[in-house]
Amino acid sequence: MATKTKKGKGTGKWSARVTKESDALDLKNGIFKSKNPEEIARSLKNSAEESDRRKTTPFQSAMSMLNFYENRAGRNLTKRQRAPLEKAKNKLRKLFGKKEK
Repeated sequence: MATKTKKGKGTGKWSARVTKESDALDLKNGIFKSKNPEEIARSLKNSAEESDRRKTTPFQSAMSMLNFYENRAGRNLTKRQRAPLEKAKNKLRKLFGKKEK
């Protein structure tokens, strides 16, 4: 399902555009396709800490982007594809010194 801009041109999937062109984080290309939760978490942490455009803490920015991808851009993921993303949440919490859930 394509979204339309004010000019009426189709722009593709808005969630893919947000993931790709996030104003808060510069994400490593294809990071959410990684099967390694540690790699996903480290990449998000690095991106969030290096960003000078984010509007919240690095932890909140990183977790928000991960949740956004999982809930919107990746909502059609299989359980096998979703598993590393779920594990990456706990890895991200651990990297930022937060309690794991």
